[in-house]
Amino acid sequence: MAKKVLVTGGAGFVGRHMIKRLLELGHEVHCVDNVAPLTGGLLPKKWPLYSPFDFKNFYFHHEDCRDYFKRVNDTDFDYCFHLAAMVGGRLMIENNPLAVADDLSIDAEYWQWAARTKPRKTLCFSSSAAYPIGLQKEKGYKLLREDMINFDSDIGMPDMSYGWAKLTCEYLAKLAYSKHGLKSVVYRPFSGYGEDQDETYPFPAICQRVLANQGAKVITVWGTGRQMRDFIHIDDCVEGVLKSMDQIDNGDALNLATGLYTSFIDFAKIAAELCGFSPEVRGTSDKPEGVFARAGDPAKLNRLGFKYTIDFRRGVERALKRFQTLG
Repeated sequence: MAKKVLVTGGAGFVGRHMIKRLLELGHEVHCVDNVAPLTGGLLPKKWPLYSPFDFKNFYFHHEDCRDYFKRVNDTDFDYCFHLAAMVGGRLMIENNPLAVADDLSIDAEYWQWAARTKPRKTLCFSSSAAYPIGLQKEKGYKLLREDMINFDSDIGMPDMSYGWAKLTCEYLAKLAYSKHGLKSVVYRPFSGYGEDQDETYPFPAICQRVLANQGAKVITVWGTGRQMRDFIHIDDCVEGVLKSMDQIDNGDALNLATGLYTSFIDFAKIAAELCGFSPEVRGTSDKPEGVFARAGDPAKLNRLGFKYTIDFRRGVERALKRFQTLG
């Protein structure tokens, strides 16, 4: 049965992929996005992998979602995918933390709007940056479980202003359920990647650097290069959400993760091998690298019936082929 769906921040990387699947399922999709600079958002006519205007059930609202919340008070949304955020990769998180803190305003106004309009369900997108950085250091790092953030006892120190903003949004989701009965599930995506991701993110940047330096003896990556992330393909993120979103109502969190660590050095080596050469991969010291090791425990998502299907090597291969096609 077709549903009426709102997607805030829908012109961004995750939103575009989520909207494609929602449109294919026949839902009426309202995308709200002001396409702010440095966020990776694109106007729908420029979406690289498909045109949402091929679907009669797509509606685009080119405005700040906070203005939309003041203007629109529809009470018949079945699902609201709240993706709107000021984030544009590690450089923006570290070099423009006050812009990222604007997320506090975005999330506060979303939940106030939801309390008025009462959508049937909110899909709230947090981040792996919400996890305590003390659990992600070189000595003693571990797979991050959802219960490692506990609002009743200890939430730890998250990653920069972006992590604080996402933690606040999670807490508001809990309050919205306990005080207003608003059903929601909170997703903590790890390092989602794909062929159409903005080049301010590590995945496309490293793929493009390898392609641009084929045959080189040395390839460089940000930071030491030893830092590790849990790379999960955007298609798996989307399917994980669709598989699990009706199974949690009380604002509990759910990782979107593979549980596997991949260093930037190993990533670059995989990409180079797929391109037919074997360079030395070195880190640089002029770019931020963030925490040392960040990967999520996927056990809870697995119990809800979903496991990732696209292994990282295959994901890299898909991206390289597309980048080569684009020239």
